[in-house]
Amino acid sequence: MKTEQQTEEIKKSKHDANRDPLSGKAGSHPVGTGVGAVTGGVIGGVGAGAAIGTVAGPIGTLAGAAAGAVVGGVAGGLAGKAIAEDIDPTVEHGFWRSAYTARPYIKKGASYEEYAPAYQYGWESRVHYHDRTYEESEPMLARDWAKHQGKSSLTWEHAKPAVRDSWQRIDQKKSATQKK
Repeated sequence: MKTEQQTEEIKKSKHDANRDPLSGKAGSHPVGTGVGAVTGGVIGGVGAGAAIGTVAGPIGTLAGAAAGAVVGGVAGGLAGKAIAEDIDPTVEHGFWRSAYTARPYIKKGASYEEYAPAYQYGWESRVHYHDRTYEESEPMLARDWAKHQGKSSLTWEHAKPAVRDSWQRIDQKKSATQKK
């Protein structure tokens, strides 16, 4: 017979399945795809615009930027999707839900829900800042914590170790995958 807590855990895991808004399929990664598309579009547009602009002048720069944004957006979207697909939010929440109490930075008696936004911010930020280290990204993470903390009452100083922990878990998983 299921306990009330087990029933609640099942409800949470179904809710956290990251379902595609159109198909309902679990494991959708629209954020990773979007972040990759925007990043790739900007980088691709600037690169292509500069290259064409040197040959064709200012009009070439504009045309190159537009074409580069499209091509770069598609390539970046695919790269962002590939990174995001390595991160299953359901798995991550499940891992942290079972492991968080053993972490030295957790306040005694704190619920997972208090730290969940910090863990999620860590793995989502790893996708967003895929080309940077944690140390390079930390000032932006600190600046934007208030936008991501949801119902958590953690200050950045208290959330930071959980964000970093989650970020590093993604790095370790990525490293282990690359060694295979």
